[in-house]
Amino acid sequence: LSTAGTDDDLRPDRSRSAQPSRDCGHLTPFVHHGSQSATAAGRFASHTAGLSTPFPFTAQPVSDRRRAIPSVGALLDSEAMRPLLDRAPRPMVTDAVRALVAAAREAPDDAPLSQAEWVERAGSLVMQRRQRSLRPVINATGVVLHTNLGRAVLPQPALDAVRETASGYSTLEYDLARGERGSRSVHCASLLIELTGAEDALVVNNGAAALLLALDTLSRGRDAVISRGELIEIGGSFRVPDVMQSSGARLREVGTTNRTHLEDYRAALTPATGAIVKVHRSNFSMRGFVAEVDARALAALADESSVPLVHDLGSGLFISLEAIGLRGEPVAADAVRAGATVVTMSGDKLLGGPQAGIVLGRREAVARMRANPLARALRVDKMTLAALEATLDIYREPARAMRDIPALAMLAAPVAALGSRADALVSYLTSEGVQARRIQTEAQVGGGAFPDQSIASVGIELAGDAEGMAVALRAGDPPVVGRIRDGALVLDLRTVPKAADETLARAVSTALR
Repeated sequence: LSTAGTDDDLRPDRSRSAQPSRDCGHLTPFVHHGSQSATAAGRFASHTAGLSTPFPFTAQPVSDRRRAIPSVGALLDSEAMRPLLDRAPRPMVTDAVRALVAAAREAPDDAPLSQAEWVERAGSLVMQRRQRSLRPVINATGVVLHTNLGRAVLPQPALDAVRETASGYSTLEYDLARGERGSRSVHCASLLIELTGAEDALVVNNGAAALLLALDTLSRGRDAVISRGELIEIGGSFRVPDVMQSSGARLREVGTTNRTHLEDYRAALTPATGAIVKVHRSNFSMRGFVAEVDARALAALADESSVPLVHDLGSGLFISLEAIGLRGEPVAADAVRAGATVVTMSGDKLLGGPQAGIVLGRREAVARMRANPLARALRVDKMTLAALEATLDIYREPARAMRDIPALAMLAAPVAALGSRADALVSYLTSEGVQARRIQTEAQVGGGAFPDQSIASVGIELAGDAEGMAVALRAGDPPVVGRIRDGALVLDLRTVPKAADETLARAVSTALR
């Protein structure tokens, strides 16, 4: 079928007489002077232009615009739809076309006006449905270890190790020297022992799993003594007491919310005690009339009483960050030296590696945890082990770790360098018609670490409707996630890698122009 004229002919104020189409021997619909059916007819003719399968109809006035909607089969058989079918699965394209046709029948006034528009909408719907739910984003929130955005960015050696290990077979559970089955638990153990001084080490799938396994092994059916001030809840409604109870241990709370003394622990020890537990508080701090017992004193009490001490560090810091002004977070090697039987922590926070739970401790205790059947349910895969091993290797040179591990490099980035990048971005955005200015901001570590400390940073403030712009940036490709401060949308550069500046600039200008 051919169209009944130019785009001007689709206007309601135009008139035209129906004429037989010489192109394919079918009639186009009647078009009446200024009538609603004229518009529908024009749209119908436009829809069907170039379709390989013509639509049967008679030369009668179109009184219902839904009659101008092409069929699913005709759309799928059209030449214009062929490129989309070549790059996407036919069932998916068919579902998209069916959805569009159904929507057009429900709201004919919003139906596509041309065949090209049908194809364009179908392509957009297919692309939307094929888009992965787990997608890369630009983190411009200023929160370095943003749990909702995936926490630590992996260093390049870790990415290379994952790619190399995942692309073929590996020695995951194979001993090359002996030519027989080996154990996956050996892959990171030697590095963890070297870096922390622990007697043995084990890796499970996250920090909560490490604490769960420790208590299930050492205190199932027995009392686990813990200060009331350390029964904490962090992101995602994760509560330490819930995990402890899931292990089969009985909670034995001591002290008060703000003050707990060594004698409180001592008084709680009985023949039914399975372990003493110390948890590093995350996401909040306590000040004023407070008291707590340090790990070294608890380790001495535990040894004296022949009871294991489980110390949950949380964020898993491997080198001190005092040089960049961040103080108060325990370092893994220090916790091991303090004498705990078992130390647990996360791998994807301050360590800067993949999600993992790390267990450090005395040989006999770690061996018992490794032999626990629960350890198999909590074990990690080859890609996690590859990424963690490559990350730990970087820590052999602390200066390199501060430079090459993205989380640490972001925390240490000089404000002056961030300011220079902000100036360049503001200049570009202004030239693109986006109103922006450089401002001073305060970034956060995130991941529950250093909860009461902020880091001086630099950001870009965008002028306009903050909520609307935030929605537009999140809908972009790649999505950009900023934060709203004092009613303005701010993009904090501390969490944006320098290499992503050009991508960020294009994403903002495209979304907001």
